[in-house]
Amino acid sequence: MRVLLSGGGTAGHINPAIAIAKYIKQKEPESEFLFIGTEHGLEKTLVPREGFEIKFVEVMGLVRKITPKNLKVLKCFVSSRIEAGKIVEEFKPDIVIGTGGYACTPAVYAAQKRGIPSVIHEQNVVPGLAIKMLAKRADVTAISFADTESHVEANATALTGNPLRPSLFEKVDVEAVRESLGFLDEPLVLLFGGSLGAERMNDALIDMIAEGFGGFNLIAATGEKHYEAVCARLKERDVDLEETKNLSLVPYIYNMDKVLGAADLVVSRAGAITVSELCALGKPSVLIPSPYVAHNHQEMNARYLEKNGAASVLLEKDLSGAALRGAIENALSDAEKLDEMASSAAKIGITDACEKIYLIAKKLIDKRKM
Repeated sequence: MRVLLSGGGTAGHINPAIAIAKYIKQKEPESEFLFIGTEHGLEKTLVPREGFEIKFVEVMGLVRKITPKNLKVLKCFVSSRIEAGKIVEEFKPDIVIGTGGYACTPAVYAAQKRGIPSVIHEQNVVPGLAIKMLAKRADVTAISFADTESHVEANATALTGNPLRPSLFEKVDVEAVRESLGFLDEPLVLLFGGSLGAERMNDALIDMIAEGFGGFNLIAATGEKHYEAVCARLKERDVDLEETKNLSLVPYIYNMDKVLGAADLVVSRAGAITVSELCALGKPSVLIPSPYVAHNHQEMNARYLEKNGAASVLLEKDLSGAALRGAIENALSDAEKLDEMASSAAKIGITDACEKIYLIAKKLIDKRKM
């Protein structure tokens, strides 16, 4: 199988493509892969690091308002389709798989124009502009949440879920994780604001710690760039982190799979991969969606889990130390309700997205050969 993959800009678009490629390679080791992206996105480093070849086209994201800059964007898009077309003709893929972000549009368009089957994948509840543009012509639009179908006009959709890393599902020694953190019997709460951290979540975290909390253990990741400032602000408020026995404050959690597996409750942003992982593991959560994203898609992701009984939602505009502590305590106060949230999360969780997408691709390739 010769597979052309494209998705870029952020890790949320790139990592699903990498996960799909790895799965196909596992199933069909002789397969050949090529990624198309831009030199401005994270794909420039993430894709080669995983051992895959990538070629670059020059493409820019559309500005969401009337501006002369969009004339340059459109001109760039036309030239990028020509560049992508040359790459497609040289590589001769059996299938093209696009995982969103403006970087994926030239590659998918170029392949579609040449009659090559295409699968596109949307990670969030509300599709981004690239997926909306491509869905009508794509053979299949793979979606991660059932509600997405009502937000996209597609030739055909398939509920596949989000491709997730296999290490997420490895058995976790819960007691060993707790002991490594110095925690014992009380429930373990995991709090993080994404890989880079979230300033407003850190503000609320500082207030909650300074005001004092009890009844649960907390491991909180501030983000590398925020860690020293958070520690300094806590010191200013007479908080001795070494004496706060039910707290582990860290810049980044490197063994996230293990900590996530051991947590009784998760407090986090509502990015597509994060909420998909929570559901796949059956983890109850308090979600604080970022309001700084396109189409407010994080709140839509969070509301989808809330509607299905898997999470509670705390909006950033309502966030404070007291509100954060209250949301955690409310979730932990009712063991039966917490179990119901975990069960509800597991019911909407999908753990075999890569296999589903692989089988769709195989079927499209076989159909073309008939």
